[in-house]
Amino acid sequence: MEAVVLFEEIKTQSGHKIGLATLNSEKSLNALSLAMIQRLQPQLDAWADDAEIVAVMLRGAGEKAFCAGGDIVAMYNAMVDKPGILVDEVADFFGQEYRLDYTIHRYPKPFILWGHGIVMGGGMGLMNGASHRVVTERSLLAMPEISIGLYPDVGATHFLNKMPQGCGLFLGLTGAHINATDALYLDLADHFITADQFQPLLERLTTADWKAEEQANRALVTAVMAEFELTCSAQKPAPQIEPLQPTLAQLTQAEDVTDAVEQIIHYETDNPWLQRAQATLRAGCPMTAHIVWNQLAHGADLSLADCFRLELTLSVQCCVRGDFAEGIRALLIDKDKNPNWQHASIAEVDAADVDAFFTSPWQASEHPLADLA
Repeated sequence: MEAVVLFEEIKTQSGHKIGLATLNSEKSLNALSLAMIQRLQPQLDAWADDAEIVAVMLRGAGEKAFCAGGDIVAMYNAMVDKPGILVDEVADFFGQEYRLDYTIHRYPKPFILWGHGIVMGGGMGLMNGASHRVVTERSLLAMPEISIGLYPDVGATHFLNKMPQGCGLFLGLTGAHINATDALYLDLADHFITADQFQPLLERLTTADWKAEEQANRALVTAVMAEFELTCSAQKPAPQIEPLQPTLAQLTQAEDVTDAVEQIIHYETDNPWLQRAQATLRAGCPMTAHIVWNQLAHGADLSLADCFRLELTLSVQCCVRGDFAEGIRALLIDKDKNPNWQHASIAEVDAADVDAFFTSPWQASEHPLADLA
């Protein structure tokens, strides 16, 4: 049986090496599992300390997806076995996932992420920390957690807050899909290169004049990316978000989440992208909408480490007291796509219930991510 993550060390003409990691679960669209995380973390740590390794690249196997999200079915099984209890499998998965994401954000060498195909949920967490995030003509990005009773995690408290006004909240509430051009506009990606250029890009990186200094090597990778972008830019998809940004800012300007959701749902439009976003929000988890509203408000001034600590609290509470298990059941287990959310509407959610999701089950010193600097 093949490993869930494959590793290669590719020699360069300058006498160095590039570390190449491939998520290797094509059948599951490279869904991020705990086994993947536990292979990636030590290898990335080793490459960070290896003087011969000058850069790292991460990609997904196959042509359909970089990573379509986390392996939530395994968590579902753990949750239904012990309902209402914080089980180790859940805390371990989220804690180790966020630690891996944070490692990539703080990686001491150029980190190239080949974000081809579907990039959702856990895939977005891996992507957003990379120093050089590449999207292709077939990239499809989203944080669709409102459909499963979770919320945008994996650092979304940080990256949704950095977007142009209204965009982060709108995407968090609606789980709307975005393309490569949107990703560049929203600072979710850095470079657009067509899918057929992966191998030529890798070969060009092996001929580059790598140095011993990190900043010089980051600049070198940026220059190589620019070479390829020149020949690929004509194939960028049409923008969906930038032309709508003033509308999204207006729709999300509200006193509370109930008003914001009402404004979005009842906005009259013939734009298919907006219509799909409205439909997703209408069917989504009411508690998730409240969590998104509050996490972005609370997270605006948090450090990256504190964002991940907040998200671990939110994630385990979604498993213990939230609708996460029911969302997974409806979408992936029974596949009836008819979740029975705990609340019939967003207006029915009590503020005290929302506050409970933001209450950590650990003392500050005992938090699993307390050591993140």
